Amino acid sequence: MEFKDSKTCHNLARAFAAECQDGARYQFIAKDAKQNQMNYVATILKMFAKNEMAHAKMFYQHLIDNLQTANGNVNIEAGYPFKQSELKTSLASATVIEESEGENIYPAFAKIAKDEGYNEISKTFLMVAEVEKTHASKLSMLAEMYKTKKLYSSSTPKEYECSNCGHKEKKKTAWKNCPLCNYPQGYVIINLE
Repeated sequence: MEFKDSKTCHNLARAFAAECQDGARYQFIAKDAKQNQMNYVATILKMFAKNEMAHAKMFYQHLIDNLQTANGNVNIEAGYPFKQSELKTSLASATVIEESEGENIYPAFAKIAKDEGYNEISKTFLMVAEVEKTHASKLSMLAEMYKTKKLYSSSTPKEYECSNCGHKEKKKTAWKNCPLCNYPQGYVIINLE
């Protein structure tokens, strides 16, 4: 079977489109976070957007490397989740999407690729799945912290650090404005480990 007729080719094209959509979605959510004065949350989301575009590039490169046609067109049909991009709902929605990609979709695509003899593509799907699981975990933590108003507070003292100047203090609640550089609370680093 030619690569262009394989399920792996079709799955790579679907994954490329999905990762591009994920990258765009994170940019939209990051803009909302920044508008809500949560600059460090926006930084995290922009990093996720960058990760998703790197995944898209890998899937795209596998397609380019394996397609043997002059036109390289791959027709796909797939459902893509369109969810509200407000911060209050989008973090939880993005968690579900990332979990699905990491736990179900990409492992299934990896098995198909391996069964069809595309071992390098299978490895890529599995490695991307691991990143998506990490995204899901971090998004879940962010969503819960946002929902319970614990982004900048804790029941026990913890170290807060300003992402602008590096000032650190151990306390239960992060400052409203950094005592050193006066940047707003939204620049406090949120630890998701």
